[in-house]
Amino acid sequence: MSKKNLIGTVVSDKMEKTVVVEVERDFHHPRYQKKLTRGKGYKVANLLGAKVGDRVRIEECRPLSKGKRFQVVEILAE
Repeated sequence: MSKKNLIGTVVSDKMEKTVVVEVERDFHHPRYQKKLTRGKGYKVANLLGAKVGDRVRIEECRPLSKGKRFQVVEILAE
């Protein structure tokens, strides 16, 4: 089974080795066909030193803690 790869923006870096990354997705409302955007925050292991505002690619990994299941693979834009 392949690992999930997501792209998002770092919204918090207040923890020591963890950042919170918000990943947005667009979808159409089933009834009204209006385009909507929803975001979800992921706790991510920060081994590359990403800061708030950076655009990053995250990848699924083994569980590192209770809420941390992803790690930063690449910093796309600072």
